[in-house]
Amino acid sequence: MELIILGATFFGFLILGVPVAFAIGLSAICTILYEGLPVAVIFQQMMSGMNIFSFLAIPFFVFSGELMLHGGVADKIVQLAKNLVGHIRGGLGMSNVVACTLFGGVSGSPVADVSAMGAVMIPMMKKEGFDTDYAVNVTTHASLVGALMPTSHNMIIYALAAGGKVSIGALIAAGLLPAIVLMVCMLVAAYAVAVKRGYPAGKFPGWTEVFRSFAAALPGLLIVGIILAGILSGVFTATESAAVAVTYTMLLTFFIYRTMTWNNFLRAAAKAVKTTGVVLLLIGVSTMFQYLMGLYEVADLAGEMMSKVSTQPWMIFLLINVILFVLGTFMDMAATILICTPIFLPIAMKAGMDPVQFGMLMLINCALGLNPPPVGTTQFVGCAIGGISVGAVMRTILPFYAALIAALMFVTYVPAFSLWLPRLLMGYKG
Repeated sequence: MELIILGATFFGFLILGVPVAFAIGLSAICTILYEGLPVAVIFQQMMSGMNIFSFLAIPFFVFSGELMLHGGVADKIVQLAKNLVGHIRGGLGMSNVVACTLFGGVSGSPVADVSAMGAVMIPMMKKEGFDTDYAVNVTTHASLVGALMPTSHNMIIYALAAGGKVSIGALIAAGLLPAIVLMVCMLVAAYAVAVKRGYPAGKFPGWTEVFRSFAAALPGLLIVGIILAGILSGVFTATESAAVAVTYTMLLTFFIYRTMTWNNFLRAAAKAVKTTGVVLLLIGVSTMFQYLMGLYEVADLAGEMMSKVSTQPWMIFLLINVILFVLGTFMDMAATILICTPIFLPIAMKAGMDPVQFGMLMLINCALGLNPPPVGTTQFVGCAIGGISVGAVMRTILPFYAALIAALMFVTYVPAFSLWLPRLLMGYKG
């Protein structure tokens, strides 16, 4: 009965339009009151969930991404991408994919990625005669790669939601190949649609311009290399790497590029504080939720239900993907990771999936949920920039979404995409 109350109140609050963090907290409170447990349990679980040193990485990574967004780094990355692939059929679409991938590496946030790249690329593509729905779909889907990059704070959230079973360093290394797979799948989709619609190719500016734009963008792109090199060499921990990222980003935007203004710095700081507050609230209330799920053995019950459908690992993984995708369309990434990891990670591990590989599966599924409504965060941002309705964009979403689902299948059923680099660079034994 307690589990029914927990689930019914949670989904009931979501249907009523209550924000996810409050829906999680209120459903946990209702269940605790029904159980007759002391109300102090609520506050104990919230404090224990937020009072973890590793969580310091979250505000730093968020702040670093906001500084990159407001510091003028996007323009240099766009120019590099345009010079690299702009001469191919549908060149601006291809450039958009590459630019979103590169900026996702320095921002670590799909929403920041679509905000920065969309503001530059969508108006540019419309001016060059590309359809608005194409420009928006390319931007919003390619931006999802930011969730897999070393600067992604969602990796930190997953590592801690996994209860210490996963190395943050291994996750950071593991995300690189899946990010490349996502980019390649999106390039194929963008090219195929461009050919079908007859979009023109641009002109190759020459290798001199390519190298010049690369030199201009390199200081911004170095943030990924600094984080990876520092963690792999043992110079600093994954948590300390986030502080290094902020320090480097401030030096870059204030003194190297000299594009950061005081007003933009204040905007970046304010947005980082707001995002961090939301994420920490989610972590606190999700800890209560996780406590109750552990108390009622939700993971074991879910595993038993799945085993009745099939005992084949490939079918178990497919079911997990479907469930995570559906939940991800209703909840924010952080909430989905915090709630679903304790349930599905033990099931996936029992079926033979490594926790690092499951982390990639989780992050891609959660990123996929950022596009379709009702959450649709990246889609709403892209449509607002493009001046087009979500419905018009959704009508032509299939090729781009199919590309991302193809990438998800590669990561789900080919472990090497997630595990090869951690094993090569870190000697990971998983």
